[in-house]
Amino acid sequence: MFIGHFAPALVAAARPKAAGLGTLFVAAQLVDIGFAALLIPGVEAMRIVPGITAMNPMDLYHMPFTHSLLGASIWAAVFGTIVWAATKRRDAAIGAALVVVSHWLIDLFVHIPDLTLLGSPPRLGLGLWNYPLIEMPLEIALVGGALVYYARRTQAPSGHLRLWILAAFLAAFQAIDWFGPKEPVYSRAIPATMLFAYAFLAAAALWAGANRKVAAA
Repeated sequence: MFIGHFAPALVAAARPKAAGLGTLFVAAQLVDIGFAALLIPGVEAMRIVPGITAMNPMDLYHMPFTHSLLGASIWAAVFGTIVWAATKRRDAAIGAALVVVSHWLIDLFVHIPDLTLLGSPPRLGLGLWNYPLIEMPLEIALVGGALVYYARRTQAPSGHLRLWILAAFLAAFQAIDWFGPKEPVYSRAIPATMLFAYAFLAAAALWAGANRKVAAA
């Protein structure tokens, strides 16, 4: 799951007093942002194993600080505290924290058993990465439905153009993830590419949501 993680961010951003869309896009991928950052010094680890799943060759064998439920909850608490300090809005902080935790819950459906509760076995994952005819439509439906929901619940003086540009960026990045060339072995280019993608999409979301307001009931 890649852009599907942004669905909770779009839904949360449509609520009154929510954090901004850019902030919530960071929240949606904060677990993976942390994972990419921890890969670089070797605190967490992965390797490339072609065929380990039908869709993803990454063997994510050591990520206790980001992809355990406990770890994700700690990241959520810290991020929620930062959002509260910046906005002084409890609803914004809680919503952002829930979006962070949603990453682990969504991953539970697509990962093979490499997620944990506390950072050690048992390992969890339902493995939808092995079923692309299920995972791919599901991901499209999640983010597509969330985009439509956000568009209907918010409004901007200039209409929806910025939002549909964001949708085009999401589609392009997802197509690259699904159909683009895969690295044959692990290198630091992998976390660097991840961090670039998350930063670019968060910036695009910040721009797309900058002039949008929640519509009056």
